[in-house]
Amino acid sequence: MPFTLATWNINSVRLRADLVARLLRGEGPDVLCLQECKSPVDKIPATIFAALGYPHMIARGEKGYNGVAILSKLPIEEAGSHDFAGLGHARHIAGALENGVTIHNFYVPAGGDVPDREVNEKFGQKLDYLADMRDWSKFDAPEKSILVGDLNIAPREDDVWSHKQLLKVVSHTPVEVETLASVMEAGKWVDVTRADIPEGQLYSWWSYRAPDWDKADKGRRLDHVWATSDIAGAAHSSRILRAARGWEKPSDHAPVFASFDL
Repeated sequence: MPFTLATWNINSVRLRADLVARLLRGEGPDVLCLQECKSPVDKIPATIFAALGYPHMIARGEKGYNGVAILSKLPIEEAGSHDFAGLGHARHIAGALENGVTIHNFYVPAGGDVPDREVNEKFGQKLDYLADMRDWSKFDAPEKSILVGDLNIAPREDDVWSHKQLLKVVSHTPVEVETLASVMEAGKWVDVTRADIPEGQLYSWWSYRAPDWDKADKGRRLDHVWATSDIAGAAHSSRILRAARGWEKPSDHAPVFASFDL
């Protein structure tokens, strides 16, 4: 069952429901994973998405913060969620497709502004969250799984506009990169995007603070598509829809796509 999947930090699904609809109409992924929905589940405009051919939705939500959702053309059943690091946040949900593939949708904490857990509680929470993801990957041994979402880390030197200038900036610090690598290693995850696009600068996020984000192009690749090694070879056609960052009243993230022949 070939299918195309997209992941997008939408930064308020209610505020940007029209942008979600535009993506669904224009690109038509079979599955769309959203992060930072900032909405209780019952307030997500699911009827709008159902009318566009996405009748299936599973989600975890909370008012004004966090929140993850999976919209699907294909039947999908909720396969649980985890409260990593015991934060009580709506940051993970899993869904099982009929072909046996499980999709894990994550919104990893951003980590605040100071990369020091002694003075910044949010940075410590981010590292703890990733450590729990690592232990889950190792001991729960996911198989035939896809992991997507805003992981809030740009791991490679060419995943940021300036490796040297961002080494002490949250999202690209060595401790974050190393911890994310430990998650990948524990679950034998494969970075599908970079398997498809192994070379060159690649970004999925551009700050709202840049007056001309496109010209400045000071981006970071914070949004990821991974797959377990047993199905990673079936992935292809990865891309980032950079144009979506330029839509009216956009999210600061762009959607990331991958297709799977399974």
